[in-house]
Amino acid sequence: MTRRFAIIVSTYLIFLLIFVFQKPMFMLATVLSWTIYDGVPFSEWLKVMWHGLPLDLSLAGYLTAVPALLTVVSVWTQSRALRKIMSCYFVAVSLLMAFVFVLDTALYPYWGFKLDTTPFYYFFTSPADALASLNKWMIISGCLLTALFWELYYYVLRLVPLRLMRFRPVDRILNPIIGTVVLLLATGLLFIPIRGGFTVSTMNVGKVYFSPNPALNHAATNPLFSLMESLARRNDFVDRYRFMDDEDASWIFSQMTDPSATGSTVEKSDSVESDTVPSLFTTSRPDIVFVILESFSNHLMSELGGESGVAVNLDSLSKEGVLFTNFFANSFRTDRGLVSILSGYPAQPTTSIMKYPRKTQNLPSIAGALKKAGYDARYYYGGDADFTNMRSYLVSAGFDTIVSDVDFPVKDRLSKWGVHDHLVFDRLLSDMKSDTLPRTPRYTVIQTSSSHEPFEVPYKRLENPRLNAFAYTDSCVGAFVHELRHLPRWDSTLVVLVPDHLGAYPEGISNFVVERYRIPLIFIGGAVRGPARVDAYGSQHDLAATLLGQLGLSHFGFRFSKDMLDPQSPHFAFFAVPDAFGVVDEENALIYDCQAEGAVVDQGSRPGKNLDRGKAYLQKLYDDISNR
Repeated sequence: MTRRFAIIVSTYLIFLLIFVFQKPMFMLATVLSWTIYDGVPFSEWLKVMWHGLPLDLSLAGYLTAVPALLTVVSVWTQSRALRKIMSCYFVAVSLLMAFVFVLDTALYPYWGFKLDTTPFYYFFTSPADALASLNKWMIISGCLLTALFWELYYYVLRLVPLRLMRFRPVDRILNPIIGTVVLLLATGLLFIPIRGGFTVSTMNVGKVYFSPNPALNHAATNPLFSLMESLARRNDFVDRYRFMDDEDASWIFSQMTDPSATGSTVEKSDSVESDTVPSLFTTSRPDIVFVILESFSNHLMSELGGESGVAVNLDSLSKEGVLFTNFFANSFRTDRGLVSILSGYPAQPTTSIMKYPRKTQNLPSIAGALKKAGYDARYYYGGDADFTNMRSYLVSAGFDTIVSDVDFPVKDRLSKWGVHDHLVFDRLLSDMKSDTLPRTPRYTVIQTSSSHEPFEVPYKRLENPRLNAFAYTDSCVGAFVHELRHLPRWDSTLVVLVPDHLGAYPEGISNFVVERYRIPLIFIGGAVRGPARVDAYGSQHDLAATLLGQLGLSHFGFRFSKDMLDPQSPHFAFFAVPDAFGVVDEENALIYDCQAEGAVVDQGSRPGKNLDRGKAYLQKLYDDISNR
């Protein structure tokens, strides 16, 4: 009996020690690629290991359950098959622990949050695009490190519990019934750490949060537990983010929405000038070109206080068009940003609605609203349009034509993300010049991709490869607009320049910094009346109501979108990243960590103003998703 107890105890302790050991390894590895843990005192490293124990104890219990049950079976038979099953189990679990640890450590400096289902969703929708950010040495290093940790973990498990599984005749239990009951009771004790004790609340990631520094909380979080929790809750929209009574949430939310989005609006005449809303365009039906810029931000534009000499064309164009100075990205990834821009729908902290075609087909869209007004809708992208269910979403949104990597010659697919930006812009210009359609207004979206890891572009102006990639895409935008000016329809053309999210610059910027989400929004073109600056606060999902309002079209149904030019609309920015949200206006900038259940950032003349507003907004967003 003692030997069997030793199998259960040693297995549990080995799993626990592995998880504790991973924490300083994670922090050390992250220091090499990101400065976030530089200067953190050794006492904080010890706190990370200590406060991370609840998740480690819980997951060790989960993983020990199978060996414990095999030990119970050994009471009745000492067949060698049990040891083979145990060995296979240890091989699989060791590989899983090693793979998840290496993947989490590699991704954290780029994403700033612990591992969840996001990278697997990207990989299974398009493996090539999911790996496009990595160079071959990163992949080789990752595989070698995974193999190293895999062998190390399995070696320790083979050394102790698997060796103890070699039963001798003396280890036979005389009364197997009593032995079974005793070992089952011992196995049942594993559910205490699994559940997290005897309290009402069950184990969750938030249990290990102990510091006002989110990076230390992330270091304390077991990546395999984080992944398992993400898998378990991926569809529980109706139960997520229940901060308050529905009646209270509904009332607060009603104060944060544009009345025109929830009530019928009479379409305006060709002139949208009024006493309250300025008219930015010279025509109500311009050709509209959205240029969605991969990973751009205010930090790249000197006109917005960023680097000089990088996005020189955006800086120049912003002076001749309408520049929105307090505009924010909704999230941190393209699939979230696209839905925010094109459907006026906020990003979510724990999922991407683009994953769910049954829900995206019920979303409003700018393309759908414009098609009712007689527009033709087209989409251009140099990458894989099936990545993250993008094609399904675009078709549901109303795009008649989708041009992607497969529509270019193989010789043009030179980038890891598909086709370099200048070739995609050339294709769009060629189609515009050869367009024989009658004077039908056109809505065209072009999505860039070259300013993304690994920053390999056919261009050399700046030494920093990241900044050089942004400068390359900026040069493509400048050349594109230059050519547009010479087309007959330039005087009735509106070009909207908007990033999908802030990405790779500044390097290592935290998710819990408000400036991470500031991005430019620029309206230019012959249809724009003249230069202007708009200081009202807004997010990507507010672009829909703002544009449709300028066109004199109803934005009824765009429940979350607000007209940034209408002084009667509430003006604030909302953004979300994994298990956190932010709300920013002229009086308060707030970022709330849902796992830590506290504000990480709370600045401005009215601290705390946006706390309940953000909670109500997020709660109603998840209500809306569950009902679609």
